[in-house]
Amino acid sequence: MKVRRRRHTLLPQALLLPAVALFLLFTVAPGGYAIYLSFMKQKAGGGLFGTDNPTTVFAGLENYRAAFGDAEFWHSIGRMLLVAVVGVPATIILSTTFALCLDAKRARLVGFSRLAIFLPYAVPGVVATLLWGFMYLPATSPIGGNTVNYFGSHMVFFSVANVAVWGVLGFNMVVIYTSLRGLPRELFQAAELDGASELQIALRVKLPMLAPTLTLVTVFSLIGALQLFNEPTTLKPVTNAISSTWVPLMRVYTDAFVDNDIYRGAAASFLLIVLTVAATVAANTVLRLVARRSER
Repeated sequence: MKVRRRRHTLLPQALLLPAVALFLLFTVAPGGYAIYLSFMKQKAGGGLFGTDNPTTVFAGLENYRAAFGDAEFWHSIGRMLLVAVVGVPATIILSTTFALCLDAKRARLVGFSRLAIFLPYAVPGVVATLLWGFMYLPATSPIGGNTVNYFGSHMVFFSVANVAVWGVLGFNMVVIYTSLRGLPRELFQAAELDGASELQIALRVKLPMLAPTLTLVTVFSLIGALQLFNEPTTLKPVTNAISSTWVPLMRVYTDAFVDNDIYRGAAASFLLIVLTVAATVAANTVLRLVARRSER
C-alpha cells in the first residue's frame, strides 16, 4: 500500500517537472539575471587613451535613481495607464455583452457569431495593428479619416486602445461564454417561470454567477494592458504622436537596444514588473471584495 501511495504521489510531481524546468529556465533565470544587471553599469576601459575593453562594475541604485528621476519614464507610465483605463473596461463590457447575447435562449447563428468574434484574436497583433493603421490614415481610411484625426494628441489613446481591445476581445468572450454554458440551466428556467425576461435573467441571475470568471478576465486584461508594446510600436512609423518612449516597454527597448544601455533598461523593466504585480494584486483584491459583497 505504501509503495502504491508513493507512486501516486511521485507521478504528478514527475509530470510537472518539465513545466517547472521550462518555467525556471525561461522565466525565473532571465528575470534574476535582469535584476542582477539592474545593479551594474559599464565603465570605460583603461589603458592608453582608454583603448582597453569596457568593464562591468557594481552601480548600486544608480540605475534606479536614473529611472525614478526620468520624467519621460513617468510620462510613459501615465500614457500606459490612460490606455488601460480606456481599454480594460471596454474589453470586459463588450466581451461580457457578446457572451450573454450568444447564451440567450433566442440566440441564432451562435457558432458563426462566436467564430466571427473570436477571429480577430487569431490574427497576429502586428498584422491587425497594420490593418487598423491603414484605416486610421486619411489617405486610406474608410471610416472618416479625412474628418477625424485618429492620431491627434487625445484621440491617439483611443486609437491604440481600440486595436488592443479587438485583439483580446474574442478570447475573453470565449472564456466568459464557456463559463456561462457551465451554469445550471434550472436556475434560468425557474426565473423564466417567475416571469423574468431574458434581460433580467442575464443581469440578475447570470451576471452575479460570473463574478469569479469576470475577476479572472479583468486581471488578465489589466496585465495585458500594462504590457502594451506591439500596438504603439507598429503604429509609430505612421504618426508623430507616438514616440519611441510612448509606453514603458518601448522605453525599456530604447534604453537597452537603441541607446545600448542594458543596465538602465533592466532597472526600468524591473520597476515595471513591480508595478504590474502591485496593480494585479490590488485589482484582484478589490474585485474579490466586490464579488463577496454581491453574494450577500
